Amino acid sequence: MRRSRDVWIRVATFVAVTYAWSSIFMYMAISSGKITAVIALGGMWSPLVGVLVTRLVFPDGRRRGSLSGLGWGWGKTRFQLWSIAIPIIYVGVTYVAVWLAGVGSIADVPAKRIWVFILTYSLTGLLQGSIAAFGEEVGWQGFMVPQLTRVTGFTGTALLRGVIWSVWHFPLILGGVYGTTDTPAWYRLVCFTITMTGVSFALTWIGLRSGSFWTAVFMHASHNVFIQTIYPGITEDAGRMSWYVDEMGAWTALVAVAVAVFFWLKRNELGWTRLAARGAAIGLVESESSDVRRSRWP
Repeated sequence: MRRSRDVWIRVATFVAVTYAWSSIFMYMAISSGKITAVIALGGMWSPLVGVLVTRLVFPDGRRRGSLSGLGWGWGKTRFQLWSIAIPIIYVGVTYVAVWLAGVGSIADVPAKRIWVFILTYSLTGLLQGSIAAFGEEVGWQGFMVPQLTRVTGFTGTALLRGVIWSVWHFPLILGGVYGTTDTPAWYRLVCFTITMTGVSFALTWIGLRSGSFWTAVFMHASHNVFIQTIYPGITEDAGRMSWYVDEMGAWTALVAVAVAVFFWLKRNELGWTRLAARGAAIGLVESESSDVRRSRWP
């Protein structure tokens, strides 16, 4: 009971510090009416600040402020490759539906130009996006997910990660500087929350399965570049496309629900032994005693 309480206190501290620090950059973005590169980087690295402050207050037996035990290892390369491919697939499904339904169409330009655009922005976008996403995922995936998994299991962790991550974006969405403004605010918030929570099931699963937070960094970067730049860049809007695509569209939200169900059904592949080892790395599990020898996940 005491261990669970300590975990919740750490998580609450991390989230509070992250929200508070990022509010500085959100205010700058909303007051100026735009998100510059500096503001974006400062805001996205707020979870890293949250980890540092939390580790200063609760060192978990380590040197205060240490960033050890957050899943720095690379793990198996196939997980890193899948983390890049998964967003390409689920965002692609949404856009294929858009093209087939006539809501949008592939840009009427030579195929060579389309492929040059895709390759160029894939490489630069993944590189730049990974730098920005690192600051987020060292907090969300490296610190918060293993903490939450110890007390809520996979399902609760994925749901909480999704909600916390979504709410963190709300000020920017309501301030009109993040995403589309062509749809009602309530619609954007609902679709965005469903989308981010669905994606969180994939991020949480592959991060725990690989034991590396780098999978979340690459998946986050891939998600951003393909949903914000590449697929929109090769699509011509035939009208009202913002209601269906992007992070705040209904069809994207539906696909994200399917993603969540897919990874939820795979939750038992994670294995409790792997989680116990991961928990021991951050000071949450001291041994594989009888109360943690479980094979099924909630």
